[in-house]
Amino acid sequence: MGESAMDKMKGKAKEAVGKVTGDRRAESEGKTDQAKGDAKDAADQLRERVKGVGDSMKRDDR
Repeated sequence: MGESAMDKMKGKAKEAVGKVTGDRRAESEGKTDQAKGDAKDAADQLRERVKGVGDSMKRDDR
């Protein structure tokens, strides 16, 4: 399991605990952790796309 997936899972759990206990701070931290996981996913996807573009520009089969 990747780091971003762990952030999302941890965030969902924290948010759920916050909702059940009425702890708004924990709920907010959970949402933040989930957003951090989403941002890591987006960064990984962008990195892969840039790598793909770079690889395609290196090929000399044009």
